[in-house]
Amino acid sequence: MDAHALRRQGWSISAIARHLGRDRKTIRAYLNGERVPEHRAQPPDAFVPFMDYCRQRLADDPHLWASALFDEVCELGYRGAYSTFTRALRRHQVRPHCEPCKAATGRDVAVIAHPPGEEIQFDWLELPDPPAAWGVGSHAHLLVGALAHSGRWRAVLAEAEDFPHLVQALDQVVRKLGGTARRWRFDRMATVCHPASGRVLPAFAAVAKYYPLTELLVTSLQVSDPLAGSSLGWP
Repeated sequence: MDAHALRRQGWSISAIARHLGRDRKTIRAYLNGERVPEHRAQPPDAFVPFMDYCRQRLADDPHLWASALFDEVCELGYRGAYSTFTRALRRHQVRPHCEPCKAATGRDVAVIAHPPGEEIQFDWLELPDPPAAWGVGSHAHLLVGALAHSGRWRAVLAEAEDFPHLVQALDQVVRKLGGTARRWRFDRMATVCHPASGRVLPAFAAVAKYYPLTELLVTSLQVSDPLAGSSLGWP
């Protein structure tokens, strides 16, 4: 609110100065007409020098991820933050119109509810060139377990993704989560199921029986819907 308006409401100069974060002398001079409000010049838009490049890249590939384009312009000298970059893409309407994408906007989506304790999703994540202090060799393998209801996750480093390391890491992840869920979900890990049929391997079934599970789910690699996998019982 303007200092004059606050003054008309009966505010003291000290109160106005505190409210606006200014010195009392500055407020007094402004109210007496001895000073005028300063209009700070807007800093130059750091995105503008890279706009033509972004337009050309998105003209070549309208579905190029903004994160990939951001990495490219950073190598060219862009110093803004990623959030600033994406706002600039929208503000300047750099991405060309795509009718199929436009048609998908506002389309109804299914929100799948997961009760607490229902499901844990397990995935391997490979980390190249880990620090030597980790003691896991040239590639670190991270087994991540995420609770479907809360999104809470825990992870454990392993030297490899073979069966013994999977069993050890899986047990540690479950303990870090504070216990198991009623159902485990995996992509088609060769150490969990047969890649072609999706049937749970007897060796893994024997391990899983030590946990109070009711179901194992294996998600097909050909299906993007995480709930489109096969529900598998014990062999």
